[in-house]
Amino acid sequence: MNSINSQNETGAPSREAVRAGLVARAVELQPLLRKHAAHGEADRVLPTEVVDALAEAGVFRLLTPRRYGGHETDLRTLTEVSEALGEADGSAAWVGMIIAVTNWLASLFPDKAQEEVFGADPDARVTGVAAPTGMGERVPGGWRVSGKWSYNSGAPFATWAAVGALLKGEDGTVQDQALVLIPASELTVEDTWNTAGMRATASNTLIASDVFVPEHRVLSVPAAAEGVYPRTAGDETLYGSMFGPMLLLCLVGPLLGLGRAALGTVAGDATAKPLSFTVHPRQADSVGVQVQVAEAALKLETARLHTYRAADEVDRAALSGELLDYATRTHIRARAGLAAQQVLEAINILLNAHGASGFADDRPLQRVWRDANVAARHAGLVPAVGLEVYGKSLLGVTERVSLMV
Repeated sequence: MNSINSQNETGAPSREAVRAGLVARAVELQPLLRKHAAHGEADRVLPTEVVDALAEAGVFRLLTPRRYGGHETDLRTLTEVSEALGEADGSAAWVGMIIAVTNWLASLFPDKAQEEVFGADPDARVTGVAAPTGMGERVPGGWRVSGKWSYNSGAPFATWAAVGALLKGEDGTVQDQALVLIPASELTVEDTWNTAGMRATASNTLIASDVFVPEHRVLSVPAAAEGVYPRTAGDETLYGSMFGPMLLLCLVGPLLGLGRAALGTVAGDATAKPLSFTVHPRQADSVGVQVQVAEAALKLETARLHTYRAADEVDRAALSGELLDYATRTHIRARAGLAAQQVLEAINILLNAHGASGFADDRPLQRVWRDANVAARHAGLVPAVGLEVYGKSLLGVTERVSLMV
């Protein structure tokens, strides 16, 4: 079933075959991404060559509906592609993942909004910030929205943005928390992304000032969190996937790739790099290094097992039309945070084994270390929140502390 030539009973390529082909394309991009990684970091934005290559490989269209020319794959495919890209460049993997999953998000909006985004431009690239740092005032036919949203990864490449806002009724009280779709041309981008890692993601701040958003470009977050979407239901099972799990688990893919990059570099260098101040001409001959590399590899395996098992649960539920219950979703959120922490721990162990030379400016290990430590601090991966919601669920505590579950 994993063969690229595998077919289902209709004669079309199987889901596994499509996935294998898309992952293979991502692997083929690795030399290009490595070549431009330092340049992108220095400029704090992905080079045009990289963005064009991601588009050509179909990364941005991974979760876009087939009726608009997309691949309409699944969370497992997105995660595997992101992991392959992350092994070469964390920033490129992150931007590719963010645009792909926010295109999925845009496909949850009413059909009229989808047509505006993708119908006129099958290559539409949606980015966004879910935090409700905007405010919407009710006006005839929709909402007048103002706000500032950080951090919007891939901002320079977006054609649309999905941003969070609190919606106030005519009496001034907040009626709903929502995501609103706004053309990128109606937003201002403020250059604020000056960070230790993930620099080339250009995760700058979006600003809106009294932008009109029609009613059909509004998605209620509390409703979406429970799997209630205003799109027309059909046979596009991908868009029945649960809101929180999709938007949280996707964040782990680039981290898995960064962990794999660190392991490959350290293990490869250990066959020739001496262990200073010891009798070992190669680090690979040291029991201490052997133990550290093994421990790191197992932590990365733990991260992958948790991530892919959870992604498969999300995809199976979507295929069957099942809504994941709250307890299952808390378990998924906890595993996402745990997986991210396992990657960080593994990378730290590997840098300890490798030594101080890994932090030289011209070595990719230091960029891997910085990128992973920034990416893993995304609000959706905060381990304490994941453990809290999961612990509450296990103990029967009904208080809900986050809509992103």
